[in-house]
Amino acid sequence: MKKIYLSKAKSQIARHNTIRDINRQIVLNYVRVRSPISRAEIARETSLQRSTVSAIVDELQADGFIEEIGTGDSTGGRKPTLLKLKTGSPVAIGVDVTPRVTTVVLADLAGNLLKTEKFPTSSDIGYMNQQILGKVSQFVDEFPEAELEVGISIPGIADPSSGGILYIPYFQWANWDIGRQIEAKTGLSVTIDNDANAVALAELWFGDAEIRRTRNFITVLVAEGIGTGIIIDGEVYRGESGAAGEFGHMFVGENSPVVCSCGRRDCWEAHASEKAIINRYTSKNGSAANGVIDIDHLIGLAANGEQRAIGVLKETARYLGIGISNLIVGFSPQAVVISGSIVRAWDLIKDDLQVLAERGIRNELKRTPIVPSTLGDEPTILGSIGLVLARKFASAHLSLH
Repeated sequence: MKKIYLSKAKSQIARHNTIRDINRQIVLNYVRVRSPISRAEIARETSLQRSTVSAIVDELQADGFIEEIGTGDSTGGRKPTLLKLKTGSPVAIGVDVTPRVTTVVLADLAGNLLKTEKFPTSSDIGYMNQQILGKVSQFVDEFPEAELEVGISIPGIADPSSGGILYIPYFQWANWDIGRQIEAKTGLSVTIDNDANAVALAELWFGDAEIRRTRNFITVLVAEGIGTGIIIDGEVYRGESGAAGEFGHMFVGENSPVVCSCGRRDCWEAHASEKAIINRYTSKNGSAANGVIDIDHLIGLAANGEQRAIGVLKETARYLGIGISNLIVGFSPQAVVISGSIVRAWDLIKDDLQVLAERGIRNELKRTPIVPSTLGDEPTILGSIGLVLARKFASAHLSLH
């Protein structure tokens, strides 16, 4: 599921028997990233023959991937016809499982959400199977002509190669086979990955323009736990077992405010996750202080100038910085992207986070930008959609029929 980078498209134009499929993939990605764009511009930037581009564009139009949207300015001669992705037609179902809420969405080729269904996540796995299967089937029944695929983001360990979910610590679920159940009931292809990898993929496809142009970066998802998604050379890095990126369990200091999901009190997750933030605040102010029950309320208090809430967020930012410093030293990424609700407190935490992140880095080395995600509070939803779109755009034989 490797993303095609337009700056290297010329070197990716194949010269063997797969030339047609790969060139088709390149043209489609040009339209996705650069729209509105003309056939002539695509030919000029890729060095493909104009006749080749025109033939591929005709195929993609016939298959429902792209459409014409009028004409552009002319430098002399006929005005060029402009192209863009065809939006509004469903191609992807995303299932985003979090410890509190599960969201099932229907999306188009551009990642626009067309329909959304939510329900409280339950520890009853039978109930979860029933709800997810029901809502996925509902979308399939509503759009029987659409060629849909399913992407599932989970807060645990997934095996993308087999489509299995190995373990979800929050519920202590092992070997959850929801992907196979969806395939058996609907016949749809299913792709599953953990939430941190899904967020990294979402940044790669839907994030800030600067990040989308970046080939090597790390996302840090601050949620019930802490997850890291690693992008190396434009791909999600999963490691040999598929469990790469479990940096939430690295040592950052003893006597954390909460116990990590692994049972220890010295993990990054135990010091800098949302549950650590809330526990740090309530232990100082009483469990019912100011009615704080979740991270959103606490961030709201800090935004309104409540000094104890501000102090807790700044303390947490320092622990985040320690962990990020280790990631930067180990990987030397081009950027680190912070994701999750805590991004709404960015102005309060960024300085403390940056100071600790840079403490262990030699002065001679180039500084790694640490930036907030632009994807909002629920990036894992877009991540679940990204799992599908990455397959569709990387497919050698693209067809909606």
